[in-house]
Amino acid sequence: MKLLRVGPVGTERPALLDDSGTLRDLSGLVSDIDGALLADEGKLARIRTAAASGELPRLDGAGLRTGPPVARIGKIVCIGLNYHDHARETGAAPPAEPILFMKAPDTVVGPDDTVLVPRDSVKTDWEVELAVVIGRTARYLETDAQALAAVAGYAVAHDVSERAFQIERGGQWDKGKNCETFNPLGPWLVTADEIPDPQNLGLRLWVNGELKQNGTTAEQIFPVAEVVRYVSRFMTLYPGDIINTGTPAGVAMGHPEPKPYLRAGDVVELEIDGLGRQRQELKDA
Repeated sequence: MKLLRVGPVGTERPALLDDSGTLRDLSGLVSDIDGALLADEGKLARIRTAAASGELPRLDGAGLRTGPPVARIGKIVCIGLNYHDHARETGAAPPAEPILFMKAPDTVVGPDDTVLVPRDSVKTDWEVELAVVIGRTARYLETDAQALAAVAGYAVAHDVSERAFQIERGGQWDKGKNCETFNPLGPWLVTADEIPDPQNLGLRLWVNGELKQNGTTAEQIFPVAEVVRYVSRFMTLYPGDIINTGTPAGVAMGHPEPKPYLRAGDVVELEIDGLGRQRQELKDA
């Protein structure tokens, strides 16, 4: 299923995009798309049944904003340097273990919402990423099968980053990762049954119409199952938590000088096979 949330900021309603591309209203069945729903197999089964029967009301999507596909996100765990080609372009050695950092849930915006360039920013960068959405409580997972069973689905994430804040201002990466609007998410949460192999997905990103990233999750140093299992050894993952699994080569930081960092007025578009497409215009904060 392709689950999404539509409407103005703060008043989004749950919806489904059916196999014909028609937008359907889920508000008669569920109150929202969040961790509680993703952990409830009975409610998910009712959604599947209603979608298959064609009984869900049609929604007119014209002019309707798409919000983040998951509400009330508990935490966002991110994996740094998780693609072989991205590590090469930045001159970094592939890490021996996954690099973990956090993004605050309040960085999440809709897939087509405005992204704000922070004040005093000179190195705002783009990163298309596969987001893993957790569907059941996961702690101390032992096997890849257990890890994949904990995944509710997948989405497109844009891990916007300010490299000067991240790298040149001391301390941890968090300063360059948690600026407002720095995690567009969506348009859809695609349930795991529709993505049989998360290591076979193409990722692409354009800036002002120019292709900048064109990679594949096959390049991940630590694949999805290993990442979920690994993270569960250090923190408990709950339904509705998200893991951003890293970005392939092609970020601005990896370009030769002068590096083409983002500025107000730039337009970024990004997509992942089967998971939909985002478009953001950048403005000054």
